[in-house]
Amino acid sequence: MRPTGKLHLGHLVGALENWVSLQHEYQNFHLIADYHALTTNLDTGELYQNSIDMVIDWLSSGIDPQKSPIFRQSQIKQHTELHLIFSMLITIARLERNPTVKDQARDLHIDSLVYGHLGYPVLQAADILLYKGEVVPVGEDQVPHVEITREIARRFNNHWGDVFPEPEPKLTKFPRLTGLDGNQKMSKSLDNAILISDAPEEVQKKMRKAVTDPLKVHKHDPGRPDVCVVFSYHKVFNPEEVEEIRRDCESGALGCVECKRRASEKISARLAPIREKRAHYETHLDEVKEILHSGEERARSEAEKTMDDVHRVMKIG
Repeated sequence: MRPTGKLHLGHLVGALENWVSLQHEYQNFHLIADYHALTTNLDTGELYQNSIDMVIDWLSSGIDPQKSPIFRQSQIKQHTELHLIFSMLITIARLERNPTVKDQARDLHIDSLVYGHLGYPVLQAADILLYKGEVVPVGEDQVPHVEITREIARRFNNHWGDVFPEPEPKLTKFPRLTGLDGNQKMSKSLDNAILISDAPEEVQKKMRKAVTDPLKVHKHDPGRPDVCVVFSYHKVFNPEEVEEIRRDCESGALGCVECKRRASEKISARLAPIREKRAHYETHLDEVKEILHSGEERARSEAEKTMDDVHRVMKIG
């Protein structure tokens, strides 16, 4: 993940809960993509603090640093070296065909891409292959990036010698949470997000702003749950009561105020153990920094082994 500070519910259900599950099946590497953050924002003043805040959320959500090293991309210099080598193996035309970059440029209203943004899938390939990653958990929109990584691995192996696996995407179906305002994307910058670290009263306060069915003006008006943001949250955080809520909303028995209150309570209950762990890490920052330092040492050791293989087959070592 790119370090943007404290994480929101979209991060939790869209990635973190899956990561926590996968660490029991695989040897995972959890990378803080601080170089990737520069592709859309050159302000580095809060990058370190944002990284610490994000790591605290990772740990609080159940990432086990003993099983899965956590590290900053910028602290493992082999990322940039391998990125440089890989950049010789792909054309600009191929990168320009990447639909994900096109979508990002559109969403962020970027008229002209900088080289680093256009080429970030190449750095991403280095991020994966530096640890000889074999499986990459992604949503469907990220599959094109994994395909670029596979192409680069193939070209390197064919030209210099077998070093890298061709990683497979592990497609992950996860709930997509819309923003409280109905925007397709939950985002702190859009002020439409509930943070993992939000206290129950803050969750309830934010939920009051959530967009509901515009045709359900009064409590007893029949509602349309499928156009209501709050109902979409019930489906993720309150599945056991979804059918009851749908029925009562459609009949007019359930008003929006009560519906939002119940959603808030379910969300807060899901977040309670995470907040408890977060309170510990927030008051033990030295422990967090030590976890980061240890993870970086472990990642660096793996990266050095890979680059030894790269140098050997390229005959530049």
